[in-house]
Order: sequence, then structure tokens, then C-alpha cells
Amino acid sequence: MSNFDSVSLVQKKRTNCCTNWGNEMPAEFVRPHVAQIGYRSGELFVEQVPVRAIAEEFGTPFYAYSATAVRERIEMLRDALKPADVRICYAMKANNNLSLLQILAGLGCGMDIVSGGELERALAAGVPAQRIVFSGVGKSKQEIKAAVAAGVGQLNVESTEELELIAKVARNGGKKAPVVLRVNPDVDAATHPKITTGTRHNKFGIPYESALAVYAKASKLSEIDCLGVAVHIGSQITDIQPFRRTFERVAELVGRIRAQGNTIARLDLGGGLGVSYDGGSGIDIATYGANLRETLGDCGCELTIEPGRLVVAEAGILVSEVLYNKAQGGEKFTIVDAGMNDLMRPALYDARHPVWPVAEPAAEAVAEPCHIVGPVCESSDTFGKYEQLPPLASGDLIALGVARAYCAVMASSYNARPLVQEILIEGDRYRLARRRQPVAAMLKLEQAGEWIAP
Repeated sequence: MSNFDSVSLVQKKRTNCCTNWGNEMPAEFVRPHVAQIGYRSGELFVEQVPVRAIAEEFGTPFYAYSATAVRERIEMLRDALKPADVRICYAMKANNNLSLLQILAGLGCGMDIVSGGELERALAAGVPAQRIVFSGVGKSKQEIKAAVAAGVGQLNVESTEELELIAKVARNGGKKAPVVLRVNPDVDAATHPKITTGTRHNKFGIPYESALAVYAKASKLSEIDCLGVAVHIGSQITDIQPFRRTFERVAELVGRIRAQGNTIARLDLGGGLGVSYDGGSGIDIATYGANLRETLGDCGCELTIEPGRLVVAEAGILVSEVLYNKAQGGEKFTIVDAGMNDLMRPALYDARHPVWPVAEPAAEAVAEPCHIVGPVCESSDTFGKYEQLPPLASGDLIALGVARAYCAVMASSYNARPLVQEILIEGDRYRLARRRQPVAAMLKLEQAGEWIAP
């Protein structure tokens, strides 16, 4: 592991004295539903660490992550997929913090990457190159060169032009590139339009009707080791049926490829497994595993899945301090120190994250509708209107839940706001997993270079 700062807490034995805020708790005020995040003695904890202690040590805002919750999720996935031998390649785009990657590498997971930067991160985390799958619709020549040179286990091909470029790069480097064809199955996952990837109207993959011809072409290229096909239909999918339809189309394609006289040894089934943001049901992992086995378990191919959100989302929170309250136009606005640059999912996807006060609300607390908003100079800098939050005062701490996937990794320095720190928690101790970005470091990148005359 990296030599980040570490803080150890010696905890006194605490009893769980949570109140349930009544029997008709609204969705956005559902208690934390991850085993490693909850209330003890009136305070919010991640594992055995009180969130307030981290705020006092490092200030706000910050992301806090449970290491144990990630390990538990990988174990749960593996159990659900038995007895099929399914390789798990974590989708790094969900969260590519080095500490997280090191945990997953230690668990034997591979990585699904979509850029040269993610390749460097995966290798730096100690992931063997042969466990890396390089996805992505727009790999550059430089990225392909780096992947081939590193010896990645698989490049997912998204077009005939990309296939030809990979062959050329491999030939020039004296290598043989292992590829699978990403096929667009034209299956609507019925998820948010901005995270749908598997219909004919999306930019991803080779059209299903063209897959047989492209596979035949790839199989004849001497610089290419054509291993199989890949699919991915979207993200945050909680309905099993789109997955089953996709698996059935893949099974049909496998039969057609073999009937054509070509071999196929590998199936990459993508990710997209959804989680709960409101305490309801995410995807049923046991049913997902059963459908995978029923449709593809006897196809004679190595199977890979690439979960991202499912592995990490519920294992994290974004902690923020209340700055001010104001009333305007008949609405109450609670302004916090985290903004859309720190967590942009609500602005980008209309996403809704649960809000949990760090101090457990009293049973008699009166609900007070309010908009939770940030300090960024944009009207879209809002986390949403929450109908049943207890009164929040300046200085109070809140946690936005289910915040480890597509949160810190999508952050920006808009309004010259530095990227915030990330904290990893395991048992009764915590440590920095990413330091807060100093403004001085940001300014260094903008020091003027020498004028160049063309």
C-alpha cells in the first residue's frame, strides 16, 4: 500500500442506540443501508470510525470510504456466480483511487480500463497486465501502443478502423494483440439515457448484424489473436431482463461464429449492475448469476464481468458542513460547503443521493423541507429538495450517501475549488487516500512557457 498518512483510533465499546424516525420514513431519509455505515451512540460511523473525528482531523468536504464493504461486495459477487468460473474485472471509471485499486488487486480482481491514464494507474497499483481489459470507443494510437507494449490481456475493439490500427501497432511492435470484438446487441437497458450504451443509437460497439463479418476478418489477421466478443448495455441497471436478452443474443452469436468455422474462447459480459440510492432494491445478484449460468454456463468460453458501481458505490459518503440557511420564494435553502464540482451526478444525471445528518436526529425532530445546495456559482449546483430532513444549522455536518462511484472520480476544479481529500477507513483506523489539492499546485501547472514561433 502507499505511504499515506494513517490515523488509528482506540474506540471504547459502544452500543447501537439508533432511532428509526417513525414507521413512514421517506425515501431520501432512509437510514444507511450498508452494513459498514450507520449510527452508534447518536453519531454516524463508517466501520468503527466516527465521521465527526475525521472532520475534526481534516476539515470538510471529504469523501470517506469503507474498505471492508468493498471486500464484502466482491465476496458476495463471487458467491452469486458459483459454480461458473467468472473473472471479475473492476470497472475503474467508477472510482480509480490507488488505495482502492490496491485492495481489489489483492483480492485477485482484474481491471477494466478506458484510457491510457487508467492503464498507468492499474499498473501502479500492482495489477498484472494480463488481468487488464482495455475498453473504450476512442483509444488513441498512443494508448494502443502503450497497452500492447505492456502486454494487457485484452483490447475490446469497437470498430473496423480501430481493429486495423491495433493490427498495425502490433505488427510494428513485433507483437500479437489479444482482442475481443465489442458487439452492440441493440438491447435497451431502460436506464437513464445518458448511461445507456447498448442500443443501435449509441456510439458504442460493432453493430450486431455486422459482428460475424468483422469477427471473420479479425480471425484472419496475423497480428491479431481474436479471442471472443464483449457486450455492455448501460449502467445502473436493476432489471434482470435486459441482461438475459443480451446473454441470449451473445449465445446465439457464439453458435454462429463456430458455425462459420472460427474459434471463440472468451466472453466479456460488461457491467452495469445497479445499486439502491434510496434504501430500495438494487439488482438481485443471485438472480443475475442464475441467468448468466442458464444462458452461457455451457458455452465453453471463459466468462468475464466488469462491475464498477456495484462494487464501490454504497461503500462511500461525501461529508459536508452546513454554511448558511436562507428562505426565498417560499423555499428554504441549506447551503453546504460541498458543491457540484465535488459531486456532479445530481447536475449531470438528475441523480438523487440520500442525506444523513452526522448527528443522529432526535426522535421528536420536526421535518423541515429544504433544498440542499452548494456554493458553486451555478443554479445547477443543487443536490436536491429533501422533504423530511430535520432542522440543520450552521456548523452541522451531513453525509451524502452512496457516493463512491462516479463521484470523486468525476470531480473538477470549477470555480478554482481544489479537489477534496479522500479518506480510507478500515476497522477502527483511517488514513488519507488522496490529499486535498492545494491551489498553489494548480497554479504551478499554469506557469507560462516559452513563446514558440512556427
